[in-house]
Formats: sequence, structure tokens, C-alpha cells
Amino acid sequence: MGQTTEPSVTDHMANVRTYLAWIRTGITVIALGFVVAKFGLIIRELVPGAPSTTYHFSSTVGIILVVAGGFMQVMALRSFLSNKKSIEEGKFTPSAAGEIATGMISFLIAILLIVYLLLTL
Repeated sequence: MGQTTEPSVTDHMANVRTYLAWIRTGITVIALGFVVAKFGLIIRELVPGAPSTTYHFSSTVGIILVVAGGFMQVMALRSFLSNKKSIEEGKFTPSAAGEIATGMISFLIAILLIVYLLLTL
């Protein structure tokens, strides 16, 4: 059950810090996706005989990472607004759904990058 307490500035500031951490994570995943997508292009330019599947697979993995990062941004905003409302109502109940989703996305990204590295050796 949630607590009924008077919201304080520190509660809101903690919510903002958490939101900013989510935003940084999403931006990092988006940047990683961009780098992975462009990596295939660099390989194609530097190694003319490289198989075209490397380039296309790199682009696909990069796009998936950018989408995952964008999804993290949306989840961060949703979580921030939900927590803000709960704090203001004095009925904050912690939820692990966002953290679980982020952990699973991070795990899937790791698996995807491992597969990518194995296929491009």
C-alpha cells in the first residue's frame, strides 16, 4: 500500500533526477544505434569486398537500437508524469515496471549486439 504523506521538494527533485537518468540512458542507446548503423557504411567504404549483408545487418541493428532508445524516452516521460501525480496526491507507490522494461531492453540490446559481432567476424 502507498503512503499518504505531504509531498516535499526533495520528492519532486528525486523524481526529476530519475527522469534525467532515464533520458541519458535513452540518448546513449540512440547514439549507440547511430554508431552501429554507420559502422556498416564505414566497413563498406574501407573494405570494398565486404559482404553487403554486413552493411544491411548493421543498419537494421542500428535502427532497432534507435527505436529502443526512443522507447526509453517515452517510458521515462510516462514514469515521470505518473510519479509527479502520485507525489502531488501524497499516494506514491513505487513501481518496478519501468526498471524491469529498461533492464529487459538493455538485455535484448546486449544479445542483439553479440549476434551482430558474431555474424560480422
